[in-house]
Amino acid sequence: MSSSSQTGELHSELQSKGTNSKRNRRRILGVDFYAGDVRGAIECMSQGGLLVVPAAPALKDLGTNAAYREALLNADVAITDSAFMVMIWNLLEGDNVRRLSGLEYLNEFLLLPEVRRPGNTFWIMAGPSNAMTNLEWLSGQGIQVPASCIYEAPMYGTEIEDCTLIEKIECQHPKHIVITVGGGVQERLGFYLKRRLNYLPAIHCIGAAIAFLSGDQVRIPMWADRFYLGWLFRCVSAPGRYVPRYWSARKLLPLMMRYRSRLPVSEPPVRKNTEAA
Repeated sequence: MSSSSQTGELHSELQSKGTNSKRNRRRILGVDFYAGDVRGAIECMSQGGLLVVPAAPALKDLGTNAAYREALLNADVAITDSAFMVMIWNLLEGDNVRRLSGLEYLNEFLLLPEVRRPGNTFWIMAGPSNAMTNLEWLSGQGIQVPASCIYEAPMYGTEIEDCTLIEKIECQHPKHIVITVGGGVQERLGFYLKRRLNYLPAIHCIGAAIAFLSGDQVRIPMWADRFYLGWLFRCVSAPGRYVPRYWSARKLLPLMMRYRSRLPVSEPPVRKNTEAA
Protein backbone atom coordinates (compact mmCIF):
# COMPACT_ATOMS: atom_id res chain seq x y z
CA MET A 1 0.00 0.00 0.00
CA SER A 2 1.36 3.42 -0.94
CA SER A 3 2.16 6.03 1.69
CA SER A 4 -0.45 8.37 0.20
CA SER A 5 -3.14 5.67 0.56
CA GLN A 6 -2.13 5.05 4.19
CA THR A 7 -2.23 8.77 4.89
CA GLY A 8 -5.67 9.02 3.30
CA GLU A 9 -7.00 6.11 5.39
CA LEU A 10 -5.55 7.57 8.57
CA HIS A 11 -7.15 10.95 7.80
CA SER A 12 -10.53 9.26 7.19
CA GLU A 13 -10.26 7.31 10.45
CA LEU A 14 -9.42 10.41 12.47
CA GLN A 15 -12.21 12.35 10.78
CA SER A 16 -14.66 9.56 11.57
CA LYS A 17 -13.57 9.49 15.22
CA GLY A 18 -13.95 13.26 15.44
CA THR A 19 -17.45 13.07 13.96
CA ASN A 20 -18.47 10.31 16.38
CA SER A 21 -17.04 12.27 19.29
CA LYS A 22 -19.11 15.34 18.39
CA ARG A 23 -22.20 13.21 17.78
CA ASN A 24 -21.86 11.79 21.29
CA ARG A 25 -21.65 15.20 22.94
CA ARG A 26 -24.20 17.92 23.55
CA ARG A 27 -23.40 21.31 25.03
CA ILE A 28 -26.23 22.05 27.44
CA LEU A 29 -26.01 25.16 29.65
CA GLY A 30 -22.37 25.41 28.64
CA VAL A 31 -21.53 21.90 29.88
CA ASP A 32 -20.43 19.23 27.40
CA PHE A 33 -22.66 16.27 28.20
CA TYR A 34 -21.86 12.77 26.99
CA ALA A 35 -24.77 11.57 24.85
CA GLY A 36 -23.68 8.03 23.99
CA ASP A 37 -24.39 4.66 25.59
CA VAL A 38 -23.16 3.35 28.92
CA ARG A 39 -20.34 1.25 27.47
CA GLY A 40 -19.01 4.29 25.66
CA ALA A 41 -19.01 6.25 28.92
CA ILE A 42 -17.09 3.45 30.63
CA GLU A 43 -14.57 3.48 27.78
CA CYS A 44 -14.15 7.26 28.05
CA MET A 45 -13.04 6.78 31.66
CA SER A 46 -10.64 3.92 30.96
CA GLN A 47 -7.59 6.22 30.97
CA GLY A 48 -8.66 8.19 34.04
CA GLY A 49 -10.41 11.52 34.52
CA LEU A 50 -13.47 12.93 36.26
CA LEU A 51 -17.01 11.70 35.65
CA VAL A 52 -19.95 13.68 37.04
CA VAL A 53 -23.66 12.88 37.21
CA PRO A 54 -25.43 16.28 37.47
CA ALA A 55 -28.99 16.21 38.82
CA ALA A 56 -31.65 18.84 38.14
CA PRO A 57 -31.80 20.22 41.73
CA ALA A 58 -28.08 21.10 41.48
CA LEU A 59 -28.08 22.10 37.80
CA LYS A 60 -30.60 24.85 38.49
CA ASP A 61 -27.85 26.65 40.47
CA LEU A 62 -25.28 26.45 37.67
CA GLY A 63 -25.41 30.20 37.09
CA THR A 64 -24.87 31.15 40.74
CA ASN A 65 -22.73 28.38 42.22
CA ALA A 66 -19.24 29.10 40.85
CA ALA A 67 -17.47 26.13 42.51
CA TYR A 68 -20.06 23.66 41.23
CA ARG A 69 -19.94 25.23 37.76
CA GLU A 70 -16.15 25.00 37.65
CA ALA A 71 -16.27 21.31 38.57
CA LEU A 72 -18.74 20.49 35.77
CA LEU A 73 -16.80 22.48 33.18
CA ASN A 74 -13.63 20.62 34.06
CA ALA A 75 -15.15 17.15 34.10
CA ASP A 76 -14.01 14.72 31.43
CA VAL A 77 -17.40 13.03 31.23
CA ALA A 78 -20.76 14.50 32.32
CA ILE A 79 -23.55 11.98 31.84
CA THR A 80 -27.20 12.84 31.21
CA ASP A 81 -28.59 11.60 34.52
CA SER A 82 -31.25 14.31 34.82
CA ALA A 83 -34.43 13.11 33.11
CA PHE A 84 -35.90 16.60 33.48
CA MET A 85 -32.94 18.18 31.69
CA VAL A 86 -33.06 15.59 28.91
CA MET A 87 -36.78 16.08 28.32
CA ILE A 88 -36.48 19.88 28.25
CA TRP A 89 -33.50 19.74 25.88
CA ASN A 90 -35.12 17.32 23.46
CA LEU A 91 -38.31 19.40 23.41
CA LEU A 92 -36.51 22.71 22.87
CA GLU A 93 -34.01 21.45 20.30
CA GLY A 94 -35.97 18.70 18.56
CA ASP A 95 -33.15 16.38 19.59
CA ASN A 96 -33.22 12.75 20.71
CA VAL A 97 -30.58 12.71 23.44
CA ARG A 98 -30.78 9.52 25.47
CA ARG A 99 -30.76 9.66 29.23
CA LEU A 100 -27.90 7.80 30.88
CA SER A 101 -28.55 7.56 34.61
CA GLY A 102 -26.02 7.19 37.37
CA LEU A 103 -27.74 3.94 38.34
CA GLU A 104 -27.32 2.46 34.86
CA TYR A 105 -23.69 3.59 34.78
CA LEU A 106 -22.93 2.11 38.20
CA ASN A 107 -24.48 -1.25 37.30
CA GLU A 108 -22.24 -1.52 34.24
CA PHE A 109 -19.18 -0.17 36.07
CA LEU A 110 -19.42 -2.79 38.83
CA LEU A 111 -19.19 -5.59 36.26
CA LEU A 112 -15.64 -4.62 35.29
CA PRO A 113 -13.07 -7.16 36.58
CA GLU A 114 -10.62 -4.38 37.41
CA VAL A 115 -13.24 -2.69 39.61
CA ARG A 116 -14.03 -5.93 41.44
CA ARG A 117 -10.35 -6.61 42.17
CA PRO A 118 -9.63 -5.86 45.88
CA GLY A 119 -7.54 -2.73 46.33
CA ASN A 120 -8.11 -1.41 42.82
CA THR A 121 -11.09 0.81 43.73
CA PHE A 122 -11.20 3.38 46.52
CA TRP A 123 -14.63 4.20 47.98
CA ILE A 124 -15.52 7.57 49.53
CA MET A 125 -18.66 7.11 51.62
CA ALA A 126 -21.01 9.70 53.07
CA GLY A 127 -20.73 8.39 56.65
CA PRO A 128 -20.48 5.29 58.90
CA SER A 129 -24.05 4.06 58.38
CA ASN A 130 -23.86 4.69 54.65
CA ALA A 131 -20.53 2.87 54.46
CA MET A 132 -21.74 -0.16 56.41
CA THR A 133 -24.84 -0.66 54.26
CA ASN A 134 -23.05 -0.12 50.96
CA LEU A 135 -20.09 -2.35 51.84
CA GLU A 136 -22.40 -5.14 52.96
CA TRP A 137 -24.22 -4.93 49.63
CA LEU A 138 -20.95 -4.85 47.65
CA SER A 139 -19.78 -7.94 49.53
CA GLY A 140 -23.00 -9.68 48.56
CA GLN A 141 -22.15 -8.89 44.93
CA GLY A 142 -18.75 -10.53 45.33
CA ILE A 143 -16.86 -7.23 45.68
CA GLN A 144 -14.57 -7.19 48.71
CA VAL A 145 -13.31 -3.74 49.69
CA PRO A 146 -10.26 -3.62 52.01
CA ALA A 147 -10.48 -1.22 54.95
CA SER A 148 -7.57 0.73 53.46
CA CYS A 149 -9.76 1.57 50.46
CA ILE A 150 -12.64 3.07 52.43
CA TYR A 151 -12.94 6.71 53.51
CA GLU A 152 -15.81 8.30 55.38
CA ALA A 153 -16.06 11.87 54.12
CA PRO A 154 -16.43 14.71 56.63
CA MET A 155 -18.93 17.52 56.17
CA TYR A 156 -17.21 19.74 53.62
CA GLY A 157 -17.74 23.49 53.62
CA THR A 158 -17.59 25.98 50.79
CA GLU A 159 -13.90 25.28 50.28
CA ILE A 160 -12.73 21.67 50.15
CA GLU A 161 -9.36 20.84 51.67
CA ASP A 162 -8.71 17.25 52.81
CA CYS A 163 -5.03 16.38 53.09
CA THR A 164 -5.84 13.12 54.92
CA LEU A 165 -7.82 11.90 51.92
CA ILE A 166 -5.11 12.92 49.47
CA GLU A 167 -2.44 11.09 51.46
CA LYS A 168 -4.54 7.96 51.78
CA ILE A 169 -5.32 7.79 48.06
CA GLU A 170 -1.74 8.47 47.00
CA CYS A 171 -0.55 5.75 49.37
CA GLN A 172 -3.03 3.20 47.96
CA HIS A 173 -2.76 4.45 44.36
CA PRO A 174 -6.07 2.89 43.20
CA LYS A 175 -7.08 2.98 39.54
CA HIS A 176 -10.67 3.97 40.40
CA ILE A 177 -12.17 6.31 43.00
CA VAL A 178 -15.94 6.17 43.63
CA ILE A 179 -17.55 9.12 45.43
CA THR A 180 -20.95 8.42 46.98
CA VAL A 181 -21.61 11.72 48.79
CA GLY A 182 -24.43 14.11 47.88
CA GLY A 183 -24.83 16.04 44.64
CA GLY A 184 -23.35 19.53 44.62
CA VAL A 185 -20.56 18.35 46.94
CA GLN A 186 -19.34 15.24 45.16
CA GLU A 187 -18.56 17.14 41.96
CA ARG A 188 -16.46 19.69 43.85
CA LEU A 189 -14.69 16.90 45.74
CA GLY A 190 -14.01 15.03 42.51
CA PHE A 191 -12.52 18.13 40.89
CA TYR A 192 -10.43 18.78 44.02
CA LEU A 193 -8.98 15.26 43.76
CA LYS A 194 -8.33 15.65 40.06
CA ARG A 195 -6.31 18.81 40.71
CA ARG A 196 -4.49 17.71 43.86
CA LEU A 197 -3.55 14.05 43.34
CA ASN A 198 -0.09 13.30 41.95
CA TYR A 199 -1.58 10.95 39.33
CA LEU A 200 -4.86 10.74 37.39
CA PRO A 201 -7.18 7.93 38.46
CA ALA A 202 -10.72 7.48 37.16
CA ILE A 203 -12.92 9.48 39.56
CA HIS A 204 -16.58 8.48 39.42
CA CYS A 205 -19.05 10.82 41.18
CA ILE A 206 -22.03 8.47 41.32
CA GLY A 207 -23.70 9.94 44.41
CA ALA A 208 -26.77 8.11 45.65
CA ALA A 209 -26.80 5.51 42.87
CA ILE A 210 -25.28 2.82 45.07
CA ALA A 211 -27.76 3.66 47.84
CA PHE A 212 -30.62 2.75 45.48
CA LEU A 213 -29.09 -0.72 45.13
CA SER A 214 -27.89 -1.31 48.68
CA GLY A 215 -31.05 -0.13 50.42
CA ASP A 216 -29.33 2.76 52.18
CA GLN A 217 -32.03 4.81 50.44
CA VAL A 218 -35.24 3.56 48.84
CA ARG A 219 -34.50 0.81 46.33
CA ILE A 220 -35.15 1.90 42.75
CA PRO A 221 -35.68 -0.96 40.29
CA MET A 222 -34.15 -0.61 36.83
CA TRP A 223 -37.58 -0.45 35.15
CA ALA A 224 -38.45 2.62 37.25
CA ASP A 225 -35.11 4.21 36.38
CA ARG A 226 -35.71 3.58 32.65
CA PHE A 227 -39.11 5.27 32.87
CA TYR A 228 -37.69 8.35 34.67
CA LEU A 229 -39.46 7.49 37.93
CA GLY A 230 -36.58 7.47 40.37
CA TRP A 231 -37.55 10.90 41.72
CA LEU A 232 -41.06 9.61 42.51
CA PHE A 233 -39.75 6.64 44.51
CA ARG A 234 -37.57 9.00 46.56
CA CYS A 235 -40.41 11.48 47.16
CA VAL A 236 -42.77 8.75 48.33
CA SER A 237 -40.11 7.25 50.62
CA ALA A 238 -39.23 10.57 52.31
CA PRO A 239 -41.57 13.38 51.19
CA GLY A 240 -40.31 15.92 53.71
CA ARG A 241 -36.78 15.56 52.38
CA TYR A 242 -37.24 15.07 48.66
CA VAL A 243 -40.44 16.86 47.64
CA PRO A 244 -38.94 20.34 48.32
CA ARG A 245 -35.71 19.27 46.61
CA TYR A 246 -37.40 18.18 43.40
CA TRP A 247 -39.91 21.03 43.46
CA SER A 248 -36.99 23.46 43.45
CA ALA A 249 -35.69 21.77 40.28
CA ARG A 250 -38.54 23.43 38.33
CA LYS A 251 -36.24 26.47 38.05
CA LEU A 252 -34.17 24.51 35.56
CA LEU A 253 -36.90 24.97 32.92
CA PRO A 254 -36.69 28.78 32.55
CA LEU A 255 -32.90 28.57 32.84
CA MET A 256 -32.70 26.17 29.89
CA MET A 257 -35.29 28.09 27.88
CA ARG A 258 -33.17 31.22 28.21
CA TYR A 259 -29.67 29.83 27.79
CA ARG A 260 -30.03 26.47 26.02
CA SER A 261 -26.43 25.64 25.04
CA ARG A 262 -24.90 28.74 26.62
CA LEU A 263 -23.33 28.94 30.05
CA PRO A 264 -25.65 30.90 32.37
CA VAL A 265 -23.07 33.43 33.57
CA SER A 266 -22.12 36.83 32.19
CA GLU A 267 -18.39 36.10 32.12
CA PRO A 268 -17.67 32.39 31.56
CA PRO A 269 -14.72 30.97 33.51
CA VAL A 270 -11.84 29.31 31.69
CA ARG A 271 -12.80 25.80 30.67
CA LYS A 272 -10.62 22.85 29.75
CA ASN A 273 -11.88 22.70 26.16
CA THR A 274 -13.47 25.57 24.29
CA GLU A 275 -14.23 23.63 21.10
CA ALA A 276 -17.88 23.82 20.22
CA ALA A 277 -19.78 20.57 20.69
